[in-house]
Amino acid sequence: MKKSLIKFLGLALLATAIFTNCGPDVVDEPEVIQNLTNGIMDGKLTEDYTLDATTSYDLTASFIIEDGVTLTIPAGTNITATAGGTEVYVAVMMGGMINIDGTASNPVVMSSANALPGDWGGLTICGKATTTAGVNAEAEVGGFIYGGTDDADNSGSISYLVIKGTGAQINEESQYNGVSFYAVGSGTSIEGIAVINGSDDGVEFFGGTVSASKLFLQNNEDDAIDWTEGWSGTITDAYVEHTIVDFSTVLEGDKVNNNPKFVNLTAVSTTGGTALQFKKESGATITGLSLTGYTKTIDMKDDGPLANVTINGIDADPSKSYVAASTVDVSGWTWVNAETIEIVEISGDVVGDVTLDATKAYRLKGAYIVQDGATLTIPAGTKIIADANGTEVYIAVLMGGKININGTEEAPVIITSDLAKPGDWGGLTICGKATTSAGVNAEAEVGGFIYGGTADNDNSGTVSYLIIKGTGAQINEESQYNGISLYAVGSGTTFANIAVINGSDDGIEFFGGSASVTNMYLENNEDDAIDWTEGWNGGVTTAYISHTIEDFSTAFEGDKINNNPQFENITAISTVGGTALQFKKESGATINNLYLEGYDKNIDMKDDGPLANVVIDGVTADPASAYTSGTKVDISGWTWLTLGQ
Repeated sequence: MKKSLIKFLGLALLATAIFTNCGPDVVDEPEVIQNLTNGIMDGKLTEDYTLDATTSYDLTASFIIEDGVTLTIPAGTNITATAGGTEVYVAVMMGGMINIDGTASNPVVMSSANALPGDWGGLTICGKATTTAGVNAEAEVGGFIYGGTDDADNSGSISYLVIKGTGAQINEESQYNGVSFYAVGSGTSIEGIAVINGSDDGVEFFGGTVSASKLFLQNNEDDAIDWTEGWSGTITDAYVEHTIVDFSTVLEGDKVNNNPKFVNLTAVSTTGGTALQFKKESGATITGLSLTGYTKTIDMKDDGPLANVTINGIDADPSKSYVAASTVDVSGWTWVNAETIEIVEISGDVVGDVTLDATKAYRLKGAYIVQDGATLTIPAGTKIIADANGTEVYIAVLMGGKININGTEEAPVIITSDLAKPGDWGGLTICGKATTSAGVNAEAEVGGFIYGGTADNDNSGTVSYLIIKGTGAQINEESQYNGISLYAVGSGTTFANIAVINGSDDGIEFFGGSASVTNMYLENNEDDAIDWTEGWNGGVTTAYISHTIEDFSTAFEGDKINNNPQFENITAISTVGGTALQFKKESGATINNLYLEGYDKNIDMKDDGPLANVVIDGVTADPASAYTSGTKVDISGWTWLTLGQ
């Protein structure tokens, strides 16, 4: 009995010893590893670790891969930044490595819960390659140290990573990017990164030699691809998309030029903006460039040499739109899992009822003609980009056809060429059945369209909140397209809140008819802002006219017979002189609340027609009057105008 008791006690003591010896191993396991086991990423990783793709990881604070340590993230892993702000990010220190092993069918995803811009800090990698910031430089984010002399440095690999909602604000001048590469070397391999909804840059390179392929960059609110400090890598196959107003720069290079290269770069904007910006002496060599929808293609911000930027084998040319067929096809990039803008080419005849889709980007490739009996509806927020192909590109509505442009204050309809240069395309022409002194079934000077009848209340549709730019293509020595041409359009057609900007002929011209317009903004149209002829008898209520281009500054031009059109609340301001109101033949008008500023001549009866035909504020026009007593039209509340920039 005693022997048994002794044996039992011995076994118990042995077991206790065994368990006691195991205990310290568990306790000594680093807290960061314990957290990872529980699906939490927080702290400094000091030993190699591989995440588990079956675990959903919560990034609750900074997660830092230290020097000499490798983090491996297998395909299909999801990491969610559950906390927000600048303290939440993933960073790889110099000497550390990250292997993101996503696949085209099973990417790695890093995102905040709602994927909203600025939610969290993003991914930062620090390497030992060269940078003009020097050896052991300090990064603007996290104070991380980066930079050395090993251009072949290897910080790991990134394959098929989708990252969303980055760009947390560090201070007034700095934000995190989606992915920041600090002096990352060419030994690092990158294929397939999507950065979506970042409040700063998509990717930024601070020196280094790393290259990348298959970049998808959508709605990053500063630059899609940014570089500085002498980065010298290559990007192959990059697709950039911008649909947010005021945030639309594709490339931004800064400081010295180590001539990074871009092979196949396609960028699409529905909000205009600058495509390629180069600061200081920066530059690049770009082949296979396709830009759509940018109002400025090349911006040498600090007047650096254009020769530093080579596009398709020749020096960059800011006057070119670089419109071309897409050089990057992302239709097969299913790993991105993001909706992309569909570009729809339009031209030809509109028959029946056709409604455009505001979620698509339209490319006007030629004449787009609404036939008799057809209706074209353009919903709020639609943007149509016209090829800069002169008189071959225009929109026309024939007699009996209708156009309904249904823009709103929050979402106007925009029709423009890429660069919005005067004369790029033909503009909008509408033909109606109202009366005109040209008679019934007259032939228009543009397109040979037929117009004119006896129905003064004819209805050709509605035009509301329309911004139109870059019109006025030259037809012949005597004729050009206007921004908007209204041929015998009837009073049943409604026009309100219309802007015509940068036309090389008139902003709007009425050829007979009885149409009226409310709220017009007319800027730098190079002939007349408002022109009429053939007995137009409609009116304009509230118009603001601006002239800032030398030799092109006529606010009104009336011609031929006088059917006494009516004008209310007209402001016209010129910084370059010119003639304000010109009347030819017997033409005239009644104008109330007129304000003129900056014109050399306010009233010009070109053919000595009777001044009595022009009545301003209840009395016959006086060529000696300054006409500065009227109340200026206040356009400060016309916020829809800014949406067309």
